Amino acid sequence: MLSKVVIANRGEIALRILRACRELGIKTVAVHSDADRELKHVRLADESVCIGPAPSEMSYLNVPAIISAAEVTDAMAIHPGYGFLSENADFAERVEDSGFIFIGPTPHSIRTMGDKVAAIETMKSAGVPCVPGSDGPLGDDIDINTKLANKIGYPIIIKAAGGGGGRGMRVVHSDATLQNSIALTKQEAGTFFGNNMVYMEKYLENPRHVEIQVLSDAQGNAIHLGERDCSMQRRNQKVLEEAPAPGITPRQRKKIGQRCVDACIKMKYRGVGTFEFLYQDDNFYFIEMNTRVQVEHPVTEMITGVDIIKEQLYIASGEKLRYRQSDIEIRGHAIECRINAEDAKTFMPSPGKIEHYHPPGGPGIRVDTHIYGGYTVPQYYDSMIGKLIAYGNTREVAIARMQGALDEISITGIHTNIGLHKELLHDANFQKGGTNIHYLEKKLSL
Repeated sequence: MLSKVVIANRGEIALRILRACRELGIKTVAVHSDADRELKHVRLADESVCIGPAPSEMSYLNVPAIISAAEVTDAMAIHPGYGFLSENADFAERVEDSGFIFIGPTPHSIRTMGDKVAAIETMKSAGVPCVPGSDGPLGDDIDINTKLANKIGYPIIIKAAGGGGGRGMRVVHSDATLQNSIALTKQEAGTFFGNNMVYMEKYLENPRHVEIQVLSDAQGNAIHLGERDCSMQRRNQKVLEEAPAPGITPRQRKKIGQRCVDACIKMKYRGVGTFEFLYQDDNFYFIEMNTRVQVEHPVTEMITGVDIIKEQLYIASGEKLRYRQSDIEIRGHAIECRINAEDAKTFMPSPGKIEHYHPPGGPGIRVDTHIYGGYTVPQYYDSMIGKLIAYGNTREVAIARMQGALDEISITGIHTNIGLHKELLHDANFQKGGTNIHYLEKKLSL
């Protein structure tokens, strides 16, 4: 087992990693910016190292500073959490070249899955179903591109090969706007991702976002932990997630899950990962793979009993996967609400001092957060300040418990999106289950 781990992140995921390390007897090093000296995990870690000023490019994205922190503290490994450098292949490479263990996939896997075109090619070769598309990057020949769009059938969507976070995508409904849309998406891709390669896919008009969680040890062993439904989104950003996905049958779960497992074994994938799909008309269409732990991993932990962070640590230690597929049983239902420091109606960030914080409780309630009364939410980072998770033996029980937890939780001094979650949990269509990825956006526009 690893002896000491640098936690190269902040907030709730840093605290989550610290807790898992503690359970396994692993010492921890919290690296932090000037603005994050009072974070809970910084106070609890065995050691802490300030790696720079508040702006993330000078601290949490400062690769030399993070590696230096590992060197001066004699750490064995670095855990990147999610966001920041977690899917940066160059960072993973630097970590390994410096003699440390990167708690995540190999740089090659990250690089391949980070390129959407390469990822789709890899999935197709592994038998994972993909959205009909260009099967490669688009060239500059408008006639060829127009013929391709007509063959696929409008509407189509132009996507940046190196895209993510809802950027670098443009929907096209006719030949008239195709050329301009390709040009604009290329320009945007070059600006945001440093790679102007784009590709074309069929645009599914009413899909759900369903993803499969996998664990793989790169030693020929892999399993899946079922699926999550992450369709409740605003501007392509997830707001609420649940597991299992409403309406997905055990037979469907087994079939698509096995495809993902087979792909992991074929790729010799290492660590945890998530295969993201659009799901429409009983069909799964691969869109991307996230080569890190997901924000929404707690709902999967709740229905399977598997501690995903601890499994990351075991795999990084070189151990074979501790579970077989037959060990995994889906029980009950879990829902997660992302609690953000933002106005519930305008979505403007709301940094500032938390005057009072009271967490909810009761059966089946879990709160993953780093905040406390008197903590000041900085203006420099993502607005998420915690995750509220409710579990029940049925979806109806999970919904009822989440409704109660949202009524109980109290955060004053800043604005939060708790009001939005209350509205969603009482929404008749959400309660029915199976809303598509456009539902929340349309609801908010009314």
